[in-house]
Amino acid sequence: MSARVLVVDDVMPNVKLLAAKLTREYFDVITAYNGQQALELVKKESPDIVLLDVMMPGMDGFEVCQRIRSDPMTMHIPVVMVTALSDISDRVRGLEAGADDFLTKPVNDIALFARVRSLVRLKMMMDEWRLRESTSGHFGMLNNGISLLSESTDEARVLVLEDSPLDLDKITETLKRDGSVVYSATTVGDALERALTNDFELVIVSLTLLNEDGLRLCSQLRSHERTRQVPILLMIDEGDMNRVAKGLELGANDYVIKPIDRNELQARVRTQIRRKRYQDRLRANYEQSLSLALTDSLTGVFNRRYVSAHLPRLLDRAADSNKPVSILMFDIDHFKRVNDTFGHDIGDEVLKEVAERASRNLRNFDLVARLGGEEFVVIMPDTDGESALMVAERLRNRIGDTVFRISAPVGEIVVTVSVGVAVGGRVGDTVETLIKRSDEALYEAKRSGRNRVVADKRDIPLSVLQSLQEQQQAIPRAPDGAVAGSS
Repeated sequence: MSARVLVVDDVMPNVKLLAAKLTREYFDVITAYNGQQALELVKKESPDIVLLDVMMPGMDGFEVCQRIRSDPMTMHIPVVMVTALSDISDRVRGLEAGADDFLTKPVNDIALFARVRSLVRLKMMMDEWRLRESTSGHFGMLNNGISLLSESTDEARVLVLEDSPLDLDKITETLKRDGSVVYSATTVGDALERALTNDFELVIVSLTLLNEDGLRLCSQLRSHERTRQVPILLMIDEGDMNRVAKGLELGANDYVIKPIDRNELQARVRTQIRRKRYQDRLRANYEQSLSLALTDSLTGVFNRRYVSAHLPRLLDRAADSNKPVSILMFDIDHFKRVNDTFGHDIGDEVLKEVAERASRNLRNFDLVARLGGEEFVVIMPDTDGESALMVAERLRNRIGDTVFRISAPVGEIVVTVSVGVAVGGRVGDTVETLIKRSDEALYEAKRSGRNRVVADKRDIPLSVLQSLQEQQQAIPRAPDGAVAGSS
């Protein structure tokens, strides 16, 4: 995963060392040497995460973090404080200032990289929800001026997996300071059952269980739709950084080290509850507004109107951040024959199933829209041409390799799609030019036999295009008898 990281420290060797480590892990690094410079770069460069030293002259890291959090334009950017301060009170102060984590120098590289990747994934998801909510506001729908800092942390519903009675009592007493309702479990199975039958705002998982592996619960929570977005806070023994890294990779959001400090636990829990409620509020606003105007009534995916409002904003953001946006334009091969042979009701069944298969095989921040008729578009932020081609080929396979079951007497038919790929995000790219390039690639896919992927040649390496062409040559043409589509 690539991301832009802002490293802030007034000691040049510290900056260079951290920048070198991050660059080796393929992160894009920008640097600042004081608090004011850091705030300017946060606004100008829109980093995906800030690694912030605390002890700096003039403006210390605590004040920098508070200013980032108090600005609606930057409050969602993750901040990790990296400092020589090791006292628990300093760590709690940093968390209360709005930091997502507080790492003590010398930093454990495994913990650092796992934390950065975890927080960048969170930011990417939050960015997409914020952008979608903003797009909804563009239509004059709901927009209540949501603020992350304004979210309450009172009376949260929390599930705790812990088999130590002493630790469980300590956690419960700490959480009840904010009026939280605490449910407990001593086994992974019991915890999963409770999570799947209740709406929790946080799950706290001990990785020091005597007879079970708490990471198993993390994996299971992320594999179920009901619990996929619930924050997970790990509890670990000091020095167990390898398991922390694995937990963050599995989708955990944060961790606290035993023996637990009550104030630190409370600060970390408040951060997760606040983010969960902020995200839930964004999603609720967004989903309510979609029901009014922005989805296709047949398939349930977005419509052309939403794309027309959303894509320009996405391209502007991509140009500012120097990150690509990829477009997949696809339509159903020989779709007209489905309507002519089986009727429009069966055609509607096919359209709905195509939209569902497309939606199931994309990331949760990618976007599927029906432009009209049998034509669809997939918009993928932060995705280069090579990755887009892989997704396009997977999408073509998912639709074409499994028959469509229909309510007509024939029972099932084969349906294939043709896909055109284009990449945008450079300064000067417009919605019209990007759509045109993907549409031209789609036309070429149809002209060359259908049931294939063709990419616009801009911004895609020649070796990748050659490999794609070789793969496409082995693909059979879309069958004329069983499949339908426009020409």
